[in-house]
Amino acid sequence: MHSLHFLFALCSFVSAAHLSQSSFDDIIQHVGEPVGSEHVHDGVTMYISPASRPNDSKTAVLYLTDAFGLPLLQNKLLADSFARAGFTTIMPDIFRGDPAPHDIYFDADEFLAKHTTNVTDPVIETTISYMRNTLRFDRIAVTGYCFGGRYAFRFLRKGRGADIGFAAHPSFLQDSEVLAINGPASIAAAEIDTLFEPARRFEVEGMLNQTAHPYQVTLYSGTFHGFGTRGNISIPEQKFGKEEAFFQAVRWFKAWQ
Repeated sequence: MHSLHFLFALCSFVSAAHLSQSSFDDIIQHVGEPVGSEHVHDGVTMYISPASRPNDSKTAVLYLTDAFGLPLLQNKLLADSFARAGFTTIMPDIFRGDPAPHDIYFDADEFLAKHTTNVTDPVIETTISYMRNTLRFDRIAVTGYCFGGRYAFRFLRKGRGADIGFAAHPSFLQDSEVLAINGPASIAAAEIDTLFEPARRFEVEGMLNQTAHPYQVTLYSGTFHGFGTRGNISIPEQKFGKEEAFFQAVRWFKAWQ
């Protein structure tokens, strides 16, 4: 059985690699205008970007943002990029209109105190219900960045709704959340990240090994916390890291969908 899983993953990886090389610039977008639209369902605002190519995929992407939320242009452009890769993508406003401001005097402790798991989980639960019961997707691949990276793991637990998980530079990830995953998990880590330091990365990798589920941890040199969404694309290392982290997620989702 493991051999079959490996062969399937290998074939999917080769296919996705060919796709990324042949139409790289047509899929991932760093600048421009978002092409998706915002909808409100059961009190939750969601940015929805339908798959841009006709396909029979029953897997959709649940995009959980960093602390800057829906207003951050890069989040919407990345959601659109997943749609161009073949996945209808739904990005809920997990902060209910109260994302972190772009302010050097921003009080992170106050922000986190307002946006606890008790506040954030219900928003994601509503979104997953909408994806399954209204949009009728059979499988959900969750991608999370920074703040959202932790929730990618929380909802990969059995019975919580996600089937496949990816997180870039996850923040505040708890041991219990890692050990409880019930599906394949992939992480894109920054070289310099005070919220996911090397020692912690090694610990998480060890715990993933204990879960008996497929996992991947990839480290990108020359990158900093936030590179998966806000990497400086004028710097080659950061541009490469952002793009490769995106395709890491796409390949992972295609391999295990």
